Amino acid sequence: MPERSALRFEVFGTVQGVGFRPFVYRLASSLGLDGWAANTEGHVRGEVAGSPRAVLEFTARLRTGAPALARVRQVRVTAVRGRPPIPASGFVIRRSDTDRAVPPGSPREIPPDAAICAACLSELLDPDDRRFRYPFINCTDCGPRATVIEDLPYDRIRTTMRRFPLCADCAAEYGDPTDRRFHAEPLACPACGPQLSWGALGGEAALRAAVKAVESGDIVAVKGLGGYQLVCDATDQAAVEALRERKHRPVKPFAVMVQDLGAVGELARMSRTERSVLGSAVRPVVLLEARHPGLAPAVHPGIRRVGLFLPTTGLHHLLLRELARPLVVTSGNLAGEPIATDDAEAHRTLATVADGFLAHDRPIRARYDDSVVHAVGRSVLTVRRARGLAPAPLPLPVATPTPLVGAGAQLKHTFTLAAGQGAQLSPHGGDLADVTAMDAFTHAYDDLVRLADVTPRVVAHDLHPGYLSTQWARSQPLPRIPVQHHHAHVAACAAEHGLSTPFVGVAYDGLGLGDDGTLWGGEILVADLTGYRRVGRFATAPLPGGEAAVRHPHRMALGYLHGTELLGSPRPYPWLTKPFTDRLDPDEAAVVRAMVARGINSPRASSAGRLFDAVASLLGLADSVSYEGEAAAALEDAAGTVRALPLDHRLVRVDGLWVYDPAPTLIDLLDRQHSGEGVPALAAAFHVTLALVTVEQVARAVADGAPPTVCLAGGCFLNRRLLTEVSRRLRAQGLRVLTGEAVPVGDGGISYGQAAVAAARLARE
Repeated sequence: MPERSALRFEVFGTVQGVGFRPFVYRLASSLGLDGWAANTEGHVRGEVAGSPRAVLEFTARLRTGAPALARVRQVRVTAVRGRPPIPASGFVIRRSDTDRAVPPGSPREIPPDAAICAACLSELLDPDDRRFRYPFINCTDCGPRATVIEDLPYDRIRTTMRRFPLCADCAAEYGDPTDRRFHAEPLACPACGPQLSWGALGGEAALRAAVKAVESGDIVAVKGLGGYQLVCDATDQAAVEALRERKHRPVKPFAVMVQDLGAVGELARMSRTERSVLGSAVRPVVLLEARHPGLAPAVHPGIRRVGLFLPTTGLHHLLLRELARPLVVTSGNLAGEPIATDDAEAHRTLATVADGFLAHDRPIRARYDDSVVHAVGRSVLTVRRARGLAPAPLPLPVATPTPLVGAGAQLKHTFTLAAGQGAQLSPHGGDLADVTAMDAFTHAYDDLVRLADVTPRVVAHDLHPGYLSTQWARSQPLPRIPVQHHHAHVAACAAEHGLSTPFVGVAYDGLGLGDDGTLWGGEILVADLTGYRRVGRFATAPLPGGEAAVRHPHRMALGYLHGTELLGSPRPYPWLTKPFTDRLDPDEAAVVRAMVARGINSPRASSAGRLFDAVASLLGLADSVSYEGEAAAALEDAAGTVRALPLDHRLVRVDGLWVYDPAPTLIDLLDRQHSGEGVPALAAAFHVTLALVTVEQVARAVADGAPPTVCLAGGCFLNRRLLTEVSRRLRAQGLRVLTGEAVPVGDGGISYGQAAVAAARLARE
């Protein structure tokens, strides 16, 4: 009898919902192996037996030949317990095992949704295919995953597709090892799957009604993968303006969906990197430089960059082909509220926004907005981590001995579950500003805790007592680990890159509470994952009216002009500031100056983000804003790629820290403006100046013994010009420069940083 070898295998990672069991079946069968495979609690296990050479090749290809959507993190091979598979018995996929416990330190991984694949798109458009024009077409390589999973192991009966029994034809495909729908759990067709609806209309009639509504200039609420989306004609100025008014979104740019890469090229310039990410299975919104005015001006007013993305589902493809024009496709919510997922909720919250509802009868289990990214050179940076990206796991450089949760910040909220060496960053949840947002957060938290099978025993949180995330953390009956906001920012960057040794952290953002009880936002830290020391900062300036100064950058400008920390520089001369103050309401300006002089409701902050606001206002780009980061975006847009000489700047040693004094910068800015220098050149000069200031501060830290690795983090580094200028100059100094890519550099990455810090501190104990 030929020599036989047998082994048991367990594969960990994102291996459920990605066609991994069918891959194992085909691999084992092609090698002539006997045995079986099954989904178990979050991973795949099985046994094989056959010739020693074939078994060895099987184990090697488990690691290297996995499906595109799979992420194999560990393959564990052990001896078979008991009787090995019988010779010539063949290979089978067994029913999932729901009784096995997850090994310690191995959280279950939930596969993200994947955009429609090329094969399914071909069938969607093929009149001879039985799924011709079927909006919910999918296979093992694409379709809903995280948005339909109710529990693991991943089987149809534990998804929202359990409501749709398979017809005979679909059942045959599901059971055919040669078919790409072999064990495709969301499998469906027109005979047995979900159906569209538009009021009393269904199927093609519902689709035609929605198309007619958009053609007529109406706004349609479309039920997507992870929630409702608001759709209108992106070339119709009246329709886009109506959407802005009804959604209470005055100027923040809308995302636009187009049919294909050719349509992208007509509207924007794209690099090879941007082209690749646009067509990926993630299908994120990609921020691109607009080429021609082919869109309504109200789509992205005052900003040259536009967010474009390709169709995610069969339904999106059908809409775009019928309408033959770009479409605004934006979150189905009112500004500041969670995206609607439930049909009744959508009709209640969007009744004043949408003129009609294109719905379907497949329930959405989890709320997922569209992901947003942008490319800087060859790097792709995540702005918003959501559909297609979350909740894919992230590594922890230092394993946590205790399961924990990072509660996140306030804006662009996320939370992170961590166990062992893995972390799962939740999808973007919006601003945590009210009861509705808190309810959405706690619902998402309960769901991910159950699905990942991670029960936190420690909670890490921000220092700010006013954050709802901090209040939630304090309400939990768990030990707490407070993590300073900017330490969490730079730790997130370090952790993503596997860095557990010390580094220099540059954290530039709007505001975060420092460990001294004051507001920070322009920080140079020498840190590792367990702690930090502050070695540099921006000078402080008052925020007249607190939050009002954030909403009205002209207040920040007055705060800097009249109340910047006194570091030996003079105040700007009145004749330089007159063009700015003349355009303000004189009564309000007088009140603000008095608030600054007397320190009334004017907390001080060392914030890079607020300095961006002040400069934007001084240059006449933004005196009031409707969304966070609007003024800074206008300043970046004005700077473009204009070459400029830097403005005056000065570093001062204060209490052992190197402090950037912005007074000379602002005086020079106003002086050059008075001399007739244009806004684009001055905006560019400001960016160059901050880059030089950053390099000088980091150089001083390194000269004093800090490590030569620099982590750039915080929302200001979403600014492409700033990031490029700073990175280039730091690298020219021979320094290693890191920034977040998979993890958002803004507050969406705070929870991951909190988890990384808490893990390192727990491991040290």
